[in-house]
Amino acid sequence: AGARSWRGMWLPAGVRERVAAVHGSAALPELLRFYDGWAARYEQVPGAGEPRPFRPPAPLISAFPQDVAALEYRAPHLAAASLAYAFPAPPAGARLLDVACGTGLLHRCGFRCLHGVDGSAEMLEQARSTGLYRQLRRCVLGQEPLPAPAEHYDAVTIVGALGEGQVPSAAVPELLRVTKPGGFLCLTTRSNPSNLRYKAELEAALERLEGQGAWQKVLAQEVERWEKATSEEESTQGTGYISGVVYIYRKCPVPPLQEG
Repeated sequence: AGARSWRGMWLPAGVRERVAAVHGSAALPELLRFYDGWAARYEQVPGAGEPRPFRPPAPLISAFPQDVAALEYRAPHLAAASLAYAFPAPPAGARLLDVACGTGLLHRCGFRCLHGVDGSAEMLEQARSTGLYRQLRRCVLGQEPLPAPAEHYDAVTIVGALGEGQVPSAAVPELLRVTKPGGFLCLTTRSNPSNLRYKAELEAALERLEGQGAWQKVLAQEVERWEKATSEEESTQGTGYISGVVYIYRKCPVPPLQEG
């Protein structure tokens, strides 16, 4: 039974290989090429009732189960729900920037004015195929500024891209730059062993900005079953899953509460 009893063995080999490649130490240009190739089988198929949902051709569905679904990747769901909960007003009119975009889950949580950026042209095409984004731009965050003016967005999200070899923690102030005062930022990262050094650097950057009065922490929620582990070494206490964390911050100055 030994290794076979480890729950990560339930993941298809192809999924384990693709996720391990993304979580590895590849150079950024190589990583973006990988995302271009992964795009067609990365996303979950959106639910019924959403406009122009992306549906891969039948042979693709049968040959490659959707990788995100196979991983039980919960970060997009948790981030969207956390941001919607924190948002003080009905979010339909809020302008939101989705960095490393594509899931459409923000739309399900009531956000309707969605703009997106991604470093992968093919990932942008997958986001475009959902019909949920009003504007999509290519941007390699960390190497170039976001294609938006200062204080432009009511909320900014970055889910799944804050990790070793991807978006550097030094890029976080750029997310703040494009957020309106009083606006919200939702960030996620993984807590598995190979990402702990990056997570420590990220949290130091988050705390430094908070100490400078740039934003206020609203939420830092550790989640045990973030996604299935791709190796026994990455698994949290033999559960077969890795853990992760959702952060919500609010940019200062925070507007005073309106009376009545």
